Amino acid sequence: MLQEEKNNNFEEDSIDIIALLKKIWFARKTILKLSTVFLFLGLFVAIFSKNQYTASTTFVPINQGKSSAGNLSGLASLAGINLSGAASDAKISPELYPEIVSSIPFQMELLNTQLTIEGQEKPISYREYYTAVYSPGLLANLKKYTLGLPSIILSALKSDSSEEKIGFEENQMIRLSNEENDLIGQLEKQLVLGVNAKEGFITISATLPEAAASADLALKAQTLLQDYALKFQTQKSMEELSYLEARFQEKENEFNSIKIKLARFQDQNSAINTALGRTTLLQLQSEYNLVFAVYSELAKQLETQRLQVKKDTPIFTVLKPVTIPSEKAAPKRALILVIYLFLGIVLSVGYVLAKDPLQNILKELKATS
Repeated sequence: MLQEEKNNNFEEDSIDIIALLKKIWFARKTILKLSTVFLFLGLFVAIFSKNQYTASTTFVPINQGKSSAGNLSGLASLAGINLSGAASDAKISPELYPEIVSSIPFQMELLNTQLTIEGQEKPISYREYYTAVYSPGLLANLKKYTLGLPSIILSALKSDSSEEKIGFEENQMIRLSNEENDLIGQLEKQLVLGVNAKEGFITISATLPEAAASADLALKAQTLLQDYALKFQTQKSMEELSYLEARFQEKENEFNSIKIKLARFQDQNSAINTALGRTTLLQLQSEYNLVFAVYSELAKQLETQRLQVKKDTPIFTVLKPVTIPSEKAAPKRALILVIYLFLGIVLSVGYVLAKDPLQNILKELKATS
């Protein structure tokens, strides 16, 4: 009995599948027409999409660390310099690089990147390119004034002050205009940072409509990121070095002054027979010895700190330098055609299968109402 019920269910399922296939076959012209429409739509998108070029670079930040300090400590100890207390923990975390790239000061500097644009006599800034030179093309304008029309209306209704954003740069505020805010939003989409914390390498890629411009932007981002990382990692040791240099200069002047004063007194009093003269000489020699001791100690500390700055300074090894791309990264026209054709087939088949059930549902709703 149970076996008969299973056979009946299997036959019903088979009948349903056959019926659906028949339905699709009888509506093949409709499916073909809709799929052709989507195919031409995909062809339109593929033809009028602007070419995009991607330039990238990969580099490894190397911290000299303990091994460097260990090699230097033996030589430094011969000069009376102690590096054991000069260790620094100011190692930049890989997670900090994305924060640097997304910071307002970093992005504002990128807006001033000089780009090589075809047809321009000299390089122009990223800001100038997208505000005065760049043309988005037919497809982008069509999308902007159809799908993007509501956002355009909303942004026009809002006042300029409500759209401005405020960033911070070393205890001072930066107020962004609407134009700068839009440019930064676009820049965030075009510039991609990849951090491989496990392997320790960093990848930067820039995608722009111009091949040479994408390489310019990637190179500028790499240089700027390395400068920010260098400043962050050496900031503390550089401040200590500046302080020691200032104190050393003060003591050096003081030491030179007492040295000349002592020499002049000895020249003027070559034969000292009075107690006052011997006391004055003793006082000058004591002052000289004290200043010399402090001066010598500061000289050792200054040299130690100079070595520490070199130790804290990261070395960036470029694994993949920036090159001007010779092939476009987008659009992939063949892939666009395949996707639109597949989408057309799926939607047209779905329309054919759902058409009758939807009509029946609507009829029932009208009948009940």
